[in-house]
Amino acid sequence: MSTNTVPNGKPVKSTDLHIGAAEPGCKKRDPILVAEGVSRTFGGLKAVDVDHLEIPRGAITALIGPNGAGKTTLFNLLTGFDKPDTGSWTFEGKSLAGMPAYRVARMGQIRTFQLTKALSLLTVMDNMKLGAKGQIGENLFRALLPFLWRKQEEENEAKALDLLARFKLDEKKDDYAASLSGGQRKLLEMARALMSDPTLVMLDEPMAGVNPALTQSLLDHILNLKAEGMTVLFVEHDMQMVRHIADWVVVMAEGRVVAEGDPHEVMKNQAVIDAYLGQHHDEDLGADTEHVEAIKELLDDKL
Repeated sequence: MSTNTVPNGKPVKSTDLHIGAAEPGCKKRDPILVAEGVSRTFGGLKAVDVDHLEIPRGAITALIGPNGAGKTTLFNLLTGFDKPDTGSWTFEGKSLAGMPAYRVARMGQIRTFQLTKALSLLTVMDNMKLGAKGQIGENLFRALLPFLWRKQEEENEAKALDLLARFKLDEKKDDYAASLSGGQRKLLEMARALMSDPTLVMLDEPMAGVNPALTQSLLDHILNLKAEGMTVLFVEHDMQMVRHIADWVVVMAEGRVVAEGDPHEVMKNQAVIDAYLGQHHDEDLGADTEHVEAIKELLDDKL
């Protein structure tokens, strides 16, 4: 069992998040997202085959697994960027199955991408303002009447400036997004996501391609999301980072959920070791303590 404390936030014990044993598909005390029987096949490959999955509210959940486990495909399905072969899922008790991505976002479930989607030929500020929802000026008729939307535009710009300052991008507000470094684009995408006041933030490999100098900054921002009352679900490979910030871990392999639980306990799970390093049915690892320890150390590095 672990307890993660966040700035200005309450500690979360992994035992407070679930009901019964910590196992694949276990019930959560207060789930914000529930998926049931979700599957997606590409040709003869079943990329996602999730029987049941619940994401706990108010916590940081890490979705981990080897390459090709189906993590990003599951993200795409849950956020409306892809359509499943079977299954249903709910967010805040409302069905999202078949709902397009823009409507999912409007409901408060926002995602970022492993490859950032900043609009390169727009300025940083314009990228931020695009993230605001319910903009009056988006209507063609109302767009011709500035007095209807000018005040809202000013409020959105002030909010964007505040967020950019938090992410240390305020001095870049007039620069084109194309001029930002990879890490700065990650920060911009996360800041833009917050323009819509989301309830659930889904981050697809937020640390991928990020300069080590910005890694701690991104970690702090993820922790702050939780401190501000948001739920976070993120895909990550670095178990050191996962252990540092995650309250709960879900492990996928070959499209299925093979383990769930406390970050420190999951690392010791044989199903997780098998998923990352291959199954060892033909080898008696129990007779070779040094070999077992070497595998655990390798797992620690790879996760």
